[in-house]
Amino acid sequence: MLEQYPWIEPVLIGAVIVFVLDLIGNLISFSNRFLNALVTALVFAVVFGGLLYSGALRLDVKTVTTPAETSAPAAAPAEPAPTTP
Repeated sequence: MLEQYPWIEPVLIGAVIVFVLDLIGNLISFSNRFLNALVTALVFAVVFGGLLYSGALRLDVKTVTTPAETSAPAAAPAEPAPTTP
């Protein structure tokens, strides 16, 4: 199954990491919802930033550039002048 869907493994690993960090945030914030969200976000930022900085985690981001069109768009055809009978 992982051969058909290679994105499942990193998503599951990320979900487990966020779950553990959320548990830590719940223990620190003493059941206040706002503080819980804030502490969880801060703990995640510290852990994620530390993993990126240490090189234990790498993000492979590829930038694809497309060439810009150099030709000007065609001009609209001019309408003929109205004729009076």
